[in-house]
Amino acid sequence: MRIGKMVVYGILLVVVLASVCNCAEQKTIRIAVATFSHETCTFAPKPTTVEDWEYFGPPTADIIDTFSGYIGGFRRMCDEFGGVELMGITSPRSARGGSSGSWNTTDAFDKYTHLMAEDLKKAGHLDGLFLALHGAMAVTGIPKPEAEIVRRLRKVVGRIPIMVTLDLHANEDHELSDAADAVFIIKRYPHYDTALIGERAARVMIKTIRGDYIPTMATRKPGVITPSVFQGTGVSPAMEIMERARRWECQHRDVYVSVVFGFAYADVPDAGATVMVVTNNDQRLADRIANDMSDYIWRTRKAFAGKTLPKTNEGVALAIKAAKAGRTPVIIADHSDRTGGSSHILEELIRQGAENFCITTLRDEQAIDRIKACYNAGDSIAIRIGGNLDKFAGNPVEINGKIEFLGEYGAEAIVVLHFGKNNRIILTPTLRQVTNTSIFGPLGINFKELDIIVLKSRVHFRRGYHETGVAGAIFEVDAPGWGPADLTMLPYKNIPKDLYPVYRRN
Repeated sequence: MRIGKMVVYGILLVVVLASVCNCAEQKTIRIAVATFSHETCTFAPKPTTVEDWEYFGPPTADIIDTFSGYIGGFRRMCDEFGGVELMGITSPRSARGGSSGSWNTTDAFDKYTHLMAEDLKKAGHLDGLFLALHGAMAVTGIPKPEAEIVRRLRKVVGRIPIMVTLDLHANEDHELSDAADAVFIIKRYPHYDTALIGERAARVMIKTIRGDYIPTMATRKPGVITPSVFQGTGVSPAMEIMERARRWECQHRDVYVSVVFGFAYADVPDAGATVMVVTNNDQRLADRIANDMSDYIWRTRKAFAGKTLPKTNEGVALAIKAAKAGRTPVIIADHSDRTGGSSHILEELIRQGAENFCITTLRDEQAIDRIKACYNAGDSIAIRIGGNLDKFAGNPVEINGKIEFLGEYGAEAIVVLHFGKNNRIILTPTLRQVTNTSIFGPLGINFKELDIIVLKSRVHFRRGYHETGVAGAIFEVDAPGWGPADLTMLPYKNIPKDLYPVYRRN
């Protein structure tokens, strides 16, 4: 009996010692994290410069203290695995004006990629690099910026795994998948799954570093380009495309199927939809899935990219009719205004005698500066606003009313003008895509009492207005702008010459 116990104790001792040795052998995994994200409307009039990138502050390495977004999801998964050290790499913040900015200057691109490279050189030993990008950046003189970011940083870090996350509005092709080890892309628009995609990137990164995964990719371009307003994944066929990708993922272990619908307002050589598939060392499966997804997108091209929307006059008339029928608040999505200062819908609302509406928002920095210099809240005012940014912005509109609010909201100057029959305009210095109702309370506006709300948004507004039940009716209006639903109106020079529906009509 005593010998038996001694044997058991001996076995336990061996197990404990083996465990201790194993723990001692396991080294901390070190992963660098960086971001450089921009959705570029190349048709907008003003380039995106270093000054725009640093409007909200200088570049920072303090980017990993979050549990939201791509980086937050990546961090959360690393915490679950344990034994992972994340190192923030100096990265630019968000650019002023977002996607209302045109081509990024080469100086800006070079500055921030150089800062990243210098940080990586000083980082010491690294096991992996995670890049949270967007995919629709456009840079003067650099045809495929995201691929170039990876290539430049690859020269510094060598053959360690580089994982990339993208927005579903990305414009990419095989050059990115050739440069990176794996690419992961969100599937929802509005974008609810950024953290989930960050988690996926971390999971594959750690398994790759440990030798349990060999990222193997296939990339396809279906030849379809779609306006953002048609890409909402709560409606068909965008919903079916993403569901098809999920089915493939459910059927095969360790498979990640990504689809980008593309960003049609960046005139770049890799514009249009892209399929990117990641498998664990199975090129044949990756190719089969990528071919299937690409073929399916092509088969749905007419339902996806061939739709039409009401123009300004018709859309405003439909909204007024719905408001009179009590379907309030009625939402007008001024989806094509990519610079934020278009006055077309405002003019039409006034012309058709609309009442109790709010333009949320109208970009006019010059008007705000004049009001701040010469007026106070509560003052009466006569001023011309909007219609001054580009050739699609319409005409300045004469407003006679009073200043209802003059102050700041979200670190920007805000003015609310009240005029006519209980109508309001929220003036902002930059394009502001208002995706929920949180802006109204601080400005003293009860949105529930409004008949019509005009938003400079394509799909993201559905998060706060449709899915919450706030909207009584929604009308997407194809007013003139640099983001039209009819893409044949745009003066493309650089996109592929085989894209449906711009060049191929069947």
